[in-house]
Amino acid sequence: MASSSSILFIDFSPSSAVRLLHLRHRHPVVPYTASLLPSVWDQLTSASPSTPFPLTLHHQPLLSPLIFSQSVSIWLFYAASLTTEASAKVIDGKSVANRIKVEIRAELSRMKEAIGVTPGLAVILVGDRKDSATYVRNKKKACDSVGIISLEANLSEDSTEQEVLNYISDFNNDPSVHGILVLLPLPKHMNEQNILNAVRIEKDVDGFHPLNIGCLAMGGREPLFVPCTPKGCIELLHRYGFPIKGKKAVVIGRSNIVGMPVALLLQREDATVSIVHSRTNNTKEITRQADIIISAVGKPNMVRGSWIKPGAVIIDVGINSVEDSNSPQGYRLVGDVCFEEASKVASAVTPVPGGVGPMTIAMLLKNTLISARSTILNNTYGQLQPGESMCIIDWSEKYLIIEFLT
Repeated sequence: MASSSSILFIDFSPSSAVRLLHLRHRHPVVPYTASLLPSVWDQLTSASPSTPFPLTLHHQPLLSPLIFSQSVSIWLFYAASLTTEASAKVIDGKSVANRIKVEIRAELSRMKEAIGVTPGLAVILVGDRKDSATYVRNKKKACDSVGIISLEANLSEDSTEQEVLNYISDFNNDPSVHGILVLLPLPKHMNEQNILNAVRIEKDVDGFHPLNIGCLAMGGREPLFVPCTPKGCIELLHRYGFPIKGKKAVVIGRSNIVGMPVALLLQREDATVSIVHSRTNNTKEITRQADIIISAVGKPNMVRGSWIKPGAVIIDVGINSVEDSNSPQGYRLVGDVCFEEASKVASAVTPVPGGVGPMTIAMLLKNTLISARSTILNNTYGQLQPGESMCIIDWSEKYLIIEFLT
């Protein structure tokens, strides 16, 4: 049976910057400390298992060849330039979101062909925030691309709370609308809780209704909808095959929109979850213990490379504008995590833009599809009996194929 060994190589060269790297690879066992030369490193990483080869050490060959026979975990002080190219995998949220939209479009096409139903999504925007307006434009474009009808209600900043509630009531009672999204934040003179509570839970595709959040927090309960951005974060981890169960996860930020629900989702996936926030002591030290970091605080480049455990997976939810005289707009978008530094330490990281943002809209479309399915089932078969559930297996040309579960 192969044994596990450790080797420490130290480069004492005064002209090099020393960096700590953790590498798991099948390497020959070297029985003593040595100065690692670039040529040695090339030999270590390029040789085949179970193949003998001469290893040059201090410019002198070893007396006998070494055999690849043991699994070695190497902690290596490696002389390397600080300009080493980024090694982390880029988690491409835009690509994943596009694949999800293709899946949604295919099912919506079958739904329309089978029963003539096209889901509708209504958005209520109060005020003229540029980021909200951009989100609405992107949402409409995404709806058009998959075949969802997009409805909008644009109200001025000085609109009354009752005017917003009237629009919600109209959309609640409109059978062609399967999802209602109220963009946050609302003007300060409005009661956000009253407005969100007014959305019928079966149309709460943003997942912020208290009953949806309550079910998300309780074991053994399933919410009708999960908030879109947190859902998108977990979907990225799943689609890229990053394990969550048993991992240490740190969520930076505790907002109702991202931080709190994404922490609940990670717990459901059996991660050990810590939440750090503005009142947390030793934020850097806590974050550095994480296998998975999800940051959603809205502070540009707050999370530095020194905060990150080597090999960690990073989901950067933050989107912040910083001045950039080289940009035509005079600014550029960055995340909460310093991407350049994180790329040299983490195993994978989402970019900003192009990471979580596209996933938020994709999950909104997916929640709208889920709402349409539920509405069709309820209209066709009525309310289920306690302990009974059913799901759509597929759409046929003339009817739904349903599986009843008890």
